[in-house]
Amino acid sequence: MLESRNPATGALVTNCKEHDGREVAQRLTAATTAFPAWRELGFPARAQLLRAAARELRTHRDEYARLVTEEMGKPIAQAEAEIEKCAWGCEYYAEHGERFLAPEVIATDAARSLVRYEPMGAVFAVMPWNFPFWQVCRFAAPALMAGNVGLLKHASNVPRCALALEELFRAAGFPAGVFSTLLVSARAAESVIPHPAIAAVTLTGSEAAGMAVAAAAGQALKKVVLELGGSDPFVVLADADLEAAATTAVEARMVNNGQSCIAAKRFIAVEAVADEFETRFAEKIAALKVGDPMDRTTQVGPLARADLVRDLDNQVKASVAAGAKAVVGGGPLPGRGHYFAPTLLTGVRPGMPVFDQETFGPVAALIRARDEAEAVALANRTSYGLGASLWTRDVARGEAIAARIEAGLVFVNGMVKSDPRLPFGGVKRSGHGRELGALGIREFVNAKTVWIA
Repeated sequence: MLESRNPATGALVTNCKEHDGREVAQRLTAATTAFPAWRELGFPARAQLLRAAARELRTHRDEYARLVTEEMGKPIAQAEAEIEKCAWGCEYYAEHGERFLAPEVIATDAARSLVRYEPMGAVFAVMPWNFPFWQVCRFAAPALMAGNVGLLKHASNVPRCALALEELFRAAGFPAGVFSTLLVSARAAESVIPHPAIAAVTLTGSEAAGMAVAAAAGQALKKVVLELGGSDPFVVLADADLEAAATTAVEARMVNNGQSCIAAKRFIAVEAVADEFETRFAEKIAALKVGDPMDRTTQVGPLARADLVRDLDNQVKASVAAGAKAVVGGGPLPGRGHYFAPTLLTGVRPGMPVFDQETFGPVAALIRARDEAEAVALANRTSYGLGASLWTRDVARGEAIAARIEAGLVFVNGMVKSDPRLPFGGVKRSGHGRELGALGIREFVNAKTVWIA
């Protein structure tokens, strides 16, 4: 049984029965049956259906946003923005997908030679709870536009979002079997991967989940894309606009209640401006309003589950015991729900949990660097490599430094975010492969060489 609980209160909303083996088998068969006709439907018809999905998202935005907030605690205004971003993603691939996958003619010794990009089949997506609609749409829009079919295994704490997504595509007019939800456990999901119906796997989630799914996919020789954790640096150089940097730093850390793989987590300020940046940053964190995520004035809501509060509290306590100092917040908040106080830790160094590990919640770690060179070295001193933010008034210098930072995304004077127009993904233990952009739609296609004498 999958539980849907309101993280603002801890109360059970509903239970959803898991799909048994027979139901899973039926849905896998439906996907296999749907694929041939779907791939032959052609880009214009698939684009029309994606645009219909975008209209459904906007028509029912308030309903979907409320569902997101009730299941995982995202502030309601952010939930509404998430639904709008899903609609944008669907429209983007409806407009550009055919061009991204157009055959490429290449001059060789043949009379004609070309590369065709053809769909692979059923893409099995194992998705997380923190952006329960966007994470799904950013896989589904390009995969379906390419002519693949999709099977979703969503996080167990957002079963109503999972079912709503299946209904969304059905209501938009997608044929039966083209997009289906499997309500199964993580263990059951691993057993789905070897099924002959599955052509490829994509996962967004924790490092441990990524290793488990990658192992299962490797054993079955299935293509896999992994978007895993991050401990993103936010580097403030001596010539940075400190007010802009501090304002963006708060949003970059606290977005989605701090529960984002690309949230800035390690704030590295060079010594020359560290005091002033710390003062501005601390004041802005202390002023945040924590409360009911359904209240539009709330800036930070609850964490999604009680165990996440415990894990974050343990990371903070261990870091403080090792010498860090909580200058704002520092622990869970009393009362109902899974709330953690927006927190700023100073005196953070490598070896502390908040430096070495991913922290999933509203906790910012401030690190001081002697100069630019040490700031870059500290930014790269992590097993992760998803995003990074860099602040300097000299944009040419910023672009040059960006080349030295080990990450899949580097934003100069801006907050790291995903964008349908740009490839998204990481290096090192943040995963491999890319979502979004032209590269994202090409992850799950067969690049077929055709040579004609």
